[in-house]
Amino acid sequence: MLLTLTTTHQPATDLGHLLIKHPDRVHAFDVPVGTAHIFYPEADEQRCTAALLLDVDPLRLAAARGRGRGRQPTTTPDSFTLGRYVNDRPYAASSLLASALSKVYRSALRGESKARPELAGASIPLEVRVPVLRCRGGADVATRMFTPLGWTVTATAIPLDELHPEWGVSRYVDLTLTGTMRVADALNHLYVLLPVLDDAKHYWVAPDEVDKLLRAGAGWLADHPERALIVRRYLAHRRALAGQALERLAAQRPTDEPTADDGVDDAPAAEPAPRASLAARRREAVHAALVDAGAHRVLDLGCGGGALLATLIGDRRFTEIVGTDVSSQALTIAARRLRLDRLPERQRDRLRLRQSALTYRDDRLRGYDAAVLMEVVEHLDPPRLPALEDAVFGYARPGTVVVTTPNVEHNVRYEGLPAGAFRHADHRFEWTRAEFADWVRQVCASYGYTAALHGVGDEDPTVGAPTQLAVFTRI
Repeated sequence: MLLTLTTTHQPATDLGHLLIKHPDRVHAFDVPVGTAHIFYPEADEQRCTAALLLDVDPLRLAAARGRGRGRQPTTTPDSFTLGRYVNDRPYAASSLLASALSKVYRSALRGESKARPELAGASIPLEVRVPVLRCRGGADVATRMFTPLGWTVTATAIPLDELHPEWGVSRYVDLTLTGTMRVADALNHLYVLLPVLDDAKHYWVAPDEVDKLLRAGAGWLADHPERALIVRRYLAHRRALAGQALERLAAQRPTDEPTADDGVDDAPAAEPAPRASLAARRREAVHAALVDAGAHRVLDLGCGGGALLATLIGDRRFTEIVGTDVSSQALTIAARRLRLDRLPERQRDRLRLRQSALTYRDDRLRGYDAAVLMEVVEHLDPPRLPALEDAVFGYARPGTVVVTTPNVEHNVRYEGLPAGAFRHADHRFEWTRAEFADWVRQVCASYGYTAALHGVGDEDPTVGAPTQLAVFTRI
């Protein structure tokens, strides 16, 4: 199996310093299932390619599997008797390749380079090629995994037989990734996602795999829109371990609402104290708006994993707080995050979690001082917005409604976000400032509210703030 990493950063041969493998040599490493080779098919100042070739010995692979017999994951695809010897492991990229990658590029995965420390921390143009990759779910799954990380993905399904296209495509893809990022980030993406796409780990998944996953996924996994699928597959569908990993990821996230602008926050400021993330600043702005409105009984509509609820419950001015979400799983995560079972009775009595859809009228949500729709409206198909407006502004009719949503004009300031792409794969739309203002005026005219508009985050003189906020006040 083969994986190549190419750069056109100049001098391109600096790739050897980042990988700590000299371009003029062929490097060989013994691994449990065979031998991993590193060599450079091209290496000059304009373009340099490092190839990782894993030569799998079927007998050693069978022996390795035999040593773990009785502890193998149930997802292994070659569990029939001869499958220990006759399988696609020597040819198709899989979890075997990820394990080899972690051994031969150990320092590069950590972002270390004694010879070029400044380059190790810099983003450079990269191209990754995996010509044969086992991909459960097809090319679309590969695209869903890598695109949110800033890669341009070309995933081509490999036919079962080129001479017989009518037979259809195989479970393998030819994968090419192009992007500008740190080499360490690229390698960690591959280390995690190759086994995920393979979805058939070759070794027993022990509890320490959770730590390995979170370490390799630091800085990107918590905000990945497919994080639940990634966690389940990486941990071989072991529910207890997956639940533990998701809970720890939820604690890392500024908010568990699936909003990709949490993943593309502005870089830290130059001041000694780190600047709060955009998600944290958004929660602060919403909290301030509720305090200014004098609200005591508050609804968090579409509360997700409960990030805003955690802020509100810490303020005794809010005597009743209700979080709603259409997803029961999100409410379960919120309950864990808030530690409802451990809260003092006085605090617990102030908080309720309820399953509810925002496009339907719900008698339980009437009579509250304020309601929050934080990064929610953009997840609805536009034809369903009138139903949300009716349910919230027309039927529940709180005294104050606070709405936040991304400012699509600001997207050009996010490196790695392709032109025309939304900040999150689940966004159905993102409004310009003028479009948001038009929607706000229409809601006010239809339901008897006035509104004030604000920006959240650093204000750009050309494209405005990254987040838009409206505070509606009932007339």
